Amino acid sequence: MRVLVVEDDVSGAQTLQRALTADGWTVDVAHDGETGLLEACAGGYQAIILDIMLPRRNGYEVVRELRAREVWTPVLMLSAKDGDYDQIDAFDLGADDYLTKPFSVEVLGARLRALLRRGAPERPAVLTAGSLSLDPAVHKVFRDGTEVALTPREFGVLEFLMRHRGTVVTKAEILRGVWDAHLTADENLVEVYVGYLRRRIDKPFGCASIETVRGIGYRLVDTD
Repeated sequence: MRVLVVEDDVSGAQTLQRALTADGWTVDVAHDGETGLLEACAGGYQAIILDIMLPRRNGYEVVRELRAREVWTPVLMLSAKDGDYDQIDAFDLGADDYLTKPFSVEVLGARLRALLRRGAPERPAVLTAGSLSLDPAVHKVFRDGTEVALTPREFGVLEFLMRHRGTVVTKAEILRGVWDAHLTADENLVEVYVGYLRRRIDKPFGCASIETVRGIGYRLVDTD
C-alpha cells in the first residue's frame, strides 16, 4: 500500500515515514503543496496525508484542486487547528478525514485503514446538475455560468436537493436537513422556499429543475 505524506516539517514527515513504513506502508514524502499536488495527481496512492499549513500551496488549495481534477484518492488532513470551521472547510473542499496535532501514529494508522475500507468513490466538492452548479466551500451557485444570489436558507434547501439529485425527498426530510432537527414548523415552509428557488434558479433561465412529486415531496433533476 502506498501513501503520500505532504508535510513541510521535515522532522515530522520523517517520523511519519518511519512509523508508516514499520506498519507496512510504502511512503513517499513531499514538503510543499505544489510538489504534493503533482505527486498526488501522478496516481498510484491508496491514501494521502496532507498538512494544511504548507508553502507554495496550502492543504485546502491542494485538496480542492485534486477533486477538481477528479482525483478521488482518500485524503486525511492534518492541522494544529481544532476549530469547527477549520474542519468544515476541509470536508467541504473534499477531504475524507481530519486529525488534529498532536496525535499518535497508532491513531493515524487506524484512520488510514478506515479510509481504505471505505474506498475512494467519486465525491466532487462542487455539486452539479446540468448547467446548475453549487459550491459549498465558497457558498456560490451558478446557472449557465451566471452567478445566482441566494439567501443562506435558500442555499441550504438547494444544497440538500442537489445532494439527493434524482431522488424524491419529503418536506419533512428537507426540514430536518436544513432547519433544526427538532423544528416543529409547518411543512408549508418548505413549499415557500422551493417557490423562492424556482424563481431564482429556474424561471429566469427557462428551466424546471425542481419537480413536485404530489403527495410525497420534491426531486431535483437535470433539465439540460
